[in-house]
Amino acid sequence: MTQQDKVVIFDTTLRDGEQSPGATMTHEEKLEIAGLLDDMGVDIIEAGFPIASEGDFAAVSEISKRAKTSTICGLARANFKDIDRCWEAVRHAKSPRIHTFIGTSPLHRAIPNLDMDQMAERIHETVTHARNLCDNVQWSPMDATRTEHDYLCRVVEIAIKAGATTINIPDTVGYTYPMESAKIIRMLLERVPGADSIIFATHCHNDLGMATANSLAAVEAGARQIECTINGLGERAGNTALEEVVMAMKVRNDILPFRTGIDTTKIMGLSRRVATVSGFAVQFNKAIVGKNAFAHESGIHQDGMLKNRETFEVMRPEDVGLTGTSLPLGKHSGRAALRAKLKELGFDLADNQLNDVFVRFKALADRKKEVYDDDLIALVSDEQTNDAHEFLQLKKLRVICGTEGPQEAEMVLTIDGKDHHIDATGDGPVDAAFMCVKMLFPHKARLQVYQVHAVTEGTDAQATVSVRLEEDGRIVTGSSADTDTIVASTKAYINALNRLIIRRQKTAPGEDVKTVSYHGE
Repeated sequence: MTQQDKVVIFDTTLRDGEQSPGATMTHEEKLEIAGLLDDMGVDIIEAGFPIASEGDFAAVSEISKRAKTSTICGLARANFKDIDRCWEAVRHAKSPRIHTFIGTSPLHRAIPNLDMDQMAERIHETVTHARNLCDNVQWSPMDATRTEHDYLCRVVEIAIKAGATTINIPDTVGYTYPMESAKIIRMLLERVPGADSIIFATHCHNDLGMATANSLAAVEAGARQIECTINGLGERAGNTALEEVVMAMKVRNDILPFRTGIDTTKIMGLSRRVATVSGFAVQFNKAIVGKNAFAHESGIHQDGMLKNRETFEVMRPEDVGLTGTSLPLGKHSGRAALRAKLKELGFDLADNQLNDVFVRFKALADRKKEVYDDDLIALVSDEQTNDAHEFLQLKKLRVICGTEGPQEAEMVLTIDGKDHHIDATGDGPVDAAFMCVKMLFPHKARLQVYQVHAVTEGTDAQATVSVRLEEDGRIVTGSSADTDTIVASTKAYINALNRLIIRRQKTAPGEDVKTVSYHGE
C-alpha cells in the first residue's frame, strides 16, 4: 500500500447529518461526537456551518480547540462574510480547513441569478480569499452531477488555480449512478489542468439508494476522499454511511485495494451514540450497524453458522465492535460486572456516569428477571438522552386506564428547577399524560410520529418510544426507554420538547442560514 492507496475519510455527521429534520444536537453532544470521531481515526471532521448560528460557531470553535489528530473543517457559502466567519471558527485547530461551495448546475445558477461568467468570477474571488486565510481549502460545485461537463471542468480548473487543495464533487440530490459517478471523476482527472496535484472528493446522497456504490465507484476512478456520516444520517434519504464504505474497503480489499485510518472496532459504539443524540434510531436491517446485521434465524443459516461462521458472515461482529455473546446480568450482578459488560458493548463510562447507570440498572433488574445486552444499550442511551439539567423533567406520573373512561393522569413536572402538579384526562393513558405536559408547558408543537417497540422479549421487556414534533417548520425527535410504556412515552415527549427549546434558542423561524439560498451539499 502506498499513500496513493489511502482514502481520506471526511465525516460530516455534525454538519450535513445534523441538517436532517429533527436531528438537533446540543453543544455538549456535538463536542462528544467530535471527540469520538477523532479517537476513531476520522481524517477530517466537518464540525458545522459557522455562520448559520451562534451555536454552530461556538461548537466548531470549541471542537477546533479540542481536536487531537483530525483536521477540523467548517462550511461556508461563496461570499467573504461566510468565509471569514468560518476561518474565525476553525483557526484554532492544529489542522484547520475552510470548505466553500456554490451551486453550479443550471437549476442552482438561477438562484443567485448569475450567468456562467459571473459565477466563474465569484468562484475565483472566494476561493482566493479562503486560500489567503488558510492553506487547506476545499471547494465544492454543488449539484455537480447535474452540471454541464464542460462548465464543470472550467470551474474546477478555476478553483484549483485559485488555491483549492481538495475539490469535492457532490451528488447533492442522489441523482447519479455508479458508472456515471466514476466517469465524472475520470473526466476531471483527464481534462482539467492541475487535477493531478489536488485530491478529488466524493459526496453522495442516498435518494436512490446508491450513495455507497456511487462513493466507491468514484474512489475506483481516482477520488481519494469520501464524505460520509455515521449511520448514513443526513437530509432526505441521508448521506453515504461511513460504516458501509469503510467496511466495504476492509472486507473486499481484494477488489478495492485501498486503506483508511479508521479503527473499525469503534464503529458500533459511535453508531449507537449518534443514534441516541440525534434521535434517529438505526433500522434493524441496516448494513453493518443494524440490530439484525449479524442475526441468523433460518435453520439453514443457523446450521451453517454453527459449523463455520464464514458460511453466512463476510465479517466478524468483533470487527465493528460487537461482542459475540449476550449473557444476561441480574439483580445480584455488581458494578464491576456491569462496567465490563458495558465496555464490551462499546460504552466506556466515567465513574460518575457508571454510578448513575448502576442505580438505574439495579432498579431495572428488580423489575426484570434478566437484563440482556439490548436492555443495557437502551438503559445507557436513555441515561445519555435525558440530561439531569434539562429544562423539563418528569418527576412523578400516575395514570388510571382501562375499559371505562375517561383515562386520567396525575403528574409532577419539573420546569426550570420548579415542581408543578396537575391532573388531566385524555383519550387513553398516553394522551392523558401528554395533555398534562401540554397544560403545564403550553406549546404549538404537533405530534407527527409516535412509535413504540419492545427492546427484548417478554411481558417485562423495556419499551423504547420515539416521538417526532413539528413547530413552525422546526422538527425535533425524542426517545426514551422504560419497562412502563406510558412512562417511556412521556419521557420521550418531554425529551423532544427539550430539543425544541434548544432549536428555538438557536434560530427564529426563517432565520436559519442552512435553509436560506442554499441547503448545503
